[in-house]
Amino acid sequence: MECRIGCGACCIVISISSPIPGMPEGKPSGVRCVQLTDDNRCKIFGKPERPAVCSSLRPSLEMCGTESSHAYTYLEKLEKLTRPVG
Repeated sequence: MECRIGCGACCIVISISSPIPGMPEGKPSGVRCVQLTDDNRCKIFGKPERPAVCSSLRPSLEMCGTESSHAYTYLEKLEKLTRPVG
């Protein structure tokens, strides 16, 4: 499965603890990545400066569903389930 062009759910919903160009402290959940274009494409896709967590996240039918709203809901639930306690 390929990423749905214009979705951007994983670039907004999930938290990223590693540095991102323009976001040296990473990004919290629900914050739009500065590397996401206005049409929801990654400016650093395929480049070495892209965080490993981003490169390792692969689209799947389970995660992405058939529309972007499914991806947002799935990733929000996953983010809540994996949030550190404390």
